[in-house]
Amino acid sequence: MRFSATVPGIARIGAYRELKRAVEGYWAGRIDRTALEEVAARIRRTGWQELLTAGLDSIPVNTFSYYDQMLDTAALLGALPPRVAGIDDDLDRYFAAARGGDGVTPLEMTKWFDTNYHYLVPEIGPDTVFSLHPDKVLGELAEATAQGIPARPVVIGPITFLGLSKAVGGGADPLTRIDELLPLYRELLGALKQAGAQWVQIDEPILVTDAHDGLPDLAERIYTELSAVPERPELLVQTYFGDAREALAALGRTGVEAVGVDLVYGSAETVAAAGLGEKLVVAGVVDGRNIWRTDLDAALETLTGLSGAVGALAVSTSCSTLHVPYSLEPETDLDDALRGWLAFASEKFAEVVALSRALEHGRAYQAKAFDAARDALASRTTDPRVHVAAVRDRLAALTPADFARPEAAGRRESQQASLGLPQLPTTTIGSFPQTVDIRKARQALRKGEIDGEAYRTAMEAEIASVIKLQEELELDVLVHGEPERNDMVQYFAEQLDGFFATANGWVQSYGSRCVRPPILYGDVARPDPMTVGWITHAQSLTQRPVKGMLTGPVTILAWSFVRDDQPLADTANQVALAIRDETTDLERAGVGIIQVDEPALRELLPLRSADRQAYLDWAVAAFRLSTSGVADETQIHTHLCYSEFGDVIGAIADLDADVTSIEAARSHMEVLDDLNAIGFGNEVGPGVYDIHSPRVPDAGEIAASLQEALAAVPAQRLWVNPDCGLKTRTTAEVTAALRNLVTATKQVRATLG
Repeated sequence: MRFSATVPGIARIGAYRELKRAVEGYWAGRIDRTALEEVAARIRRTGWQELLTAGLDSIPVNTFSYYDQMLDTAALLGALPPRVAGIDDDLDRYFAAARGGDGVTPLEMTKWFDTNYHYLVPEIGPDTVFSLHPDKVLGELAEATAQGIPARPVVIGPITFLGLSKAVGGGADPLTRIDELLPLYRELLGALKQAGAQWVQIDEPILVTDAHDGLPDLAERIYTELSAVPERPELLVQTYFGDAREALAALGRTGVEAVGVDLVYGSAETVAAAGLGEKLVVAGVVDGRNIWRTDLDAALETLTGLSGAVGALAVSTSCSTLHVPYSLEPETDLDDALRGWLAFASEKFAEVVALSRALEHGRAYQAKAFDAARDALASRTTDPRVHVAAVRDRLAALTPADFARPEAAGRRESQQASLGLPQLPTTTIGSFPQTVDIRKARQALRKGEIDGEAYRTAMEAEIASVIKLQEELELDVLVHGEPERNDMVQYFAEQLDGFFATANGWVQSYGSRCVRPPILYGDVARPDPMTVGWITHAQSLTQRPVKGMLTGPVTILAWSFVRDDQPLADTANQVALAIRDETTDLERAGVGIIQVDEPALRELLPLRSADRQAYLDWAVAAFRLSTSGVADETQIHTHLCYSEFGDVIGAIADLDADVTSIEAARSHMEVLDDLNAIGFGNEVGPGVYDIHSPRVPDAGEIAASLQEALAAVPAQRLWVNPDCGLKTRTTAEVTAALRNLVTATKQVRATLG
């Protein structure tokens, strides 16, 4: 019953974002549930068949989701929040938990470990009563089995589910409730066995972290109990995103039949020493979260080195291919060299199969694949775009003075004098809605139906409209709305040397939101200004200050497929120098406020505590390098969102931005207490309403959020803003919400005198 080639999971949005369009059509009432389910079934069927055709002999099912796998698990275990219980339709209830609605606030959202995927955080309170609802997983198993698929159902394990959940209503740490889940998992295993499942994969990525004390001991206890279920499928406990260390040895002492390990970001030596006995090790030697072609020779050596230390080996990707694009096939603009360096999901499936067959029959059996991999590696090593002397010389010449600005209090005084802003200044984070007209103009430019000048004219008209709207709403600090930007990282990548932007390299960020991470393949430089023309045009239309809007170096790295042939710190500083050139050009053009966004600061934080300080040191240094070339009078803003900020709170202060806007609406201003605890003294703009939900907060609700913020931050240091950019909302929603934001601010200002 053992298998030899598999993956832990696959993407579910559709190769051409079919699910995105269908889900959004369902939300908008353009299609009904039946039509949505037909699209979903087609995506599942296509994905399973591709894996089978590629040669995989165990296919993961139940990795499909209409929104998020953690939300699916909450539904499976009867743990959706009570506030959605009154919604009769199960799918609408599910989406209400994800997105909110009239009178319903959504679940919090944060990053899935150290990836750019966002998951919804389940809420576990004293009144949470768990119950099993297995229709989805059983339905997908039946669907796959009927199509002749060797299906392996996948569910998130109880340790990861509770370990990533949030206690609410005064409840205890959710992990203390784990014994309540064990009967449900036992029942689920029995139901899956009865339905014909030979294997079940239980995902426990939390075991590669030290997020909770005693995880290895807990894993041993839980999986000893689950493996003792008499009538069950064989169990694969799957880890990914790092090295499970002591937890591997703990799993080795249980009765589970297989353990999945990440051998790209983890260690083969750890696996060999774990004492896994006769268990099947599902070895993730193909990188599931980056897009570089696998060095097949090195991967095969890893596999053969392990083969004597474990019972059997199956070859896999290091994690689900949810995190990479579907296929290289649509990328017609790639040059031959760059194409040869890359492997998207389809190409990774072929690599898994090639390694599996080479492990069984010998390298010569897959000679063509191995020769192509060697040629690609040699080409990448010698290509002149990868190592550029001028970039490296500039990096080597940096001094400590390039990473620092004068003391913050003095800067604040200079900025108050030059900007003359009122108490509780109002602003937005940067982007305004990407309207149909904007998208049509961008598509027309891409197809050659209009030229660059016509496109610029159209975007300048959009900027004028956004500036006019903000003036009518009486916002204090304006933005140009970013109509010219397809994405906050891709826009810059398209203008920087060392990057390639894909045509169809979409990956899911959350829900129906997809992004196209650019490929950072070589040394980075900025040939020309990237934003100066747009910002100065916007500033010419108003007497109010307009922020220059840039993306910071850490976020550009986090939201790109980054090169793996040099330390990330070096790549970050290369990007930082390019952003520094832009900040100084904006200042020279008369822009007095410049925002350098770092929403991904928390995202790249290593999963083990011992590794974190080194990362934070270089991440903070890169931000400061990008922002320390301007005068005291120039106000530097940054923005952070949708993370567990407590882990990086000291680093947020060390960024030394003059103003930090930060997501706080879904977490009810919790982050402000963390900032106060470390003596944060710069200005801060906690988000006073959640833009990821379609609901429009009224002025009273925003005023209440402001009062919460004022309880933690004095008015002299407090800004008023939404919690993120507005590109995903409609113009009507934005106008109503911002009007209420300004009204609420005026009400609160009046109480301050």
